[in-house]
Amino acid sequence: MGYYDEGRTGRNKRGGKSGYFLSGLAGVVIGAALVVATLPAIVDYQNENEGVSVSENKSEGTSEQVSLDVTTDVTQAVDKAQEAVVGITNIQETMDFFGAGSTTQEAGTGSGVIYKKDGDTAFIVTNYHVIEGAQQLEVTLADGTKEPAELLGGDVWTDLAVLTISGANVGKVAEFGDSEALKIGEPVIAIGNPLGLEFSGSVTQGVISGLERAIPVDLNGDMVNDWQAEVLQTDAAINPGNSGGALVNIAGQVVGINSMKIAQNAVEGIGLSIPIDTALPIIQDLEKFGEVKRPAMGVTLQNLNELPSYHQQQTLKLPKDIKEGVIIEQVLTNSPAAKAGLREYDVITALDGEAVQDVIALRKYMYGNKKSGDTVKVTYYRDGKQQETDMKLVAESDL
Repeated sequence: MGYYDEGRTGRNKRGGKSGYFLSGLAGVVIGAALVVATLPAIVDYQNENEGVSVSENKSEGTSEQVSLDVTTDVTQAVDKAQEAVVGITNIQETMDFFGAGSTTQEAGTGSGVIYKKDGDTAFIVTNYHVIEGAQQLEVTLADGTKEPAELLGGDVWTDLAVLTISGANVGKVAEFGDSEALKIGEPVIAIGNPLGLEFSGSVTQGVISGLERAIPVDLNGDMVNDWQAEVLQTDAAINPGNSGGALVNIAGQVVGINSMKIAQNAVEGIGLSIPIDTALPIIQDLEKFGEVKRPAMGVTLQNLNELPSYHQQQTLKLPKDIKEGVIIEQVLTNSPAAKAGLREYDVITALDGEAVQDVIALRKYMYGNKKSGDTVKVTYYRDGKQQETDMKLVAESDL
């Protein structure tokens, strides 16, 4: 059964598993953060000469090296944005084998984007699953400088988090673009740290493959979808360690925060990125309040379509034509729902006249259209009769 517990939206924030599952596919949607594991040794071959070296035969037994300065729209976009992309190391405490003591060690790595510098402080946006469970956070700048980071706040629903570091060594700050203006087929560039900091600042190129993709996600690993992430789809390669990095347009502007990929043997080139227009209000709330100020009703809910039809009609006494909605399982004392007269087993079918099919639809309407202090008109069924009530919402943190 699916539950909506507004008083516990931060569940599994410490030590839990943040799982992402794509309904209807045999594969899985995975967050693109790198969980530290033992990897085979990697040989790093580097060119000793800058630029592109071309060998030309002038005459038998002689050759000449010609250096070419290749500058394109892509290289200019990368030059503008690359230094603003950083590495983020999640450091956690672990117990020794006998449980007698503990040590801190790297638990995973991801990427982040420096989006603002205010005085001596630089602000970084990344994914929530990159920083989840961390006792310490460390940021590695493009030049290799390491800085301790402070977590301002994280939001499990949108998979975003905001960190701060000292701005003393920060030179470049990313420029945000307009994700609403993106077109399918438009070239984009992903910048991040696939497979960890050894490949920091890696660049992959592709196109926007899809807009407004709705991806069901399971936030607490109970195999029930809790939310639908609206993301951009790109075929630019996104791999473990790229999480929190930048998806950049050809002008070098950040249009998305790389978040996850579809992992399935038969699937190639489906990366997912949070549109920057969606991320901006979340970033602003996290920066200002340390949390997202979402409205709350003070209830736990279950999808009506998960209840057998016998109980829909005999227990809840619903009309036969009512097939969609959400059942109130519990009403918190002194909550907005309690004050509005709602009770257990009431079935909500609409908010402000907008049909509510399930818990995800209710969340999307509330989080997308309402804020604390707003009033919402609730249409519901009790004992087979349709009723309405006005409910004044509060912030989740005030429940």
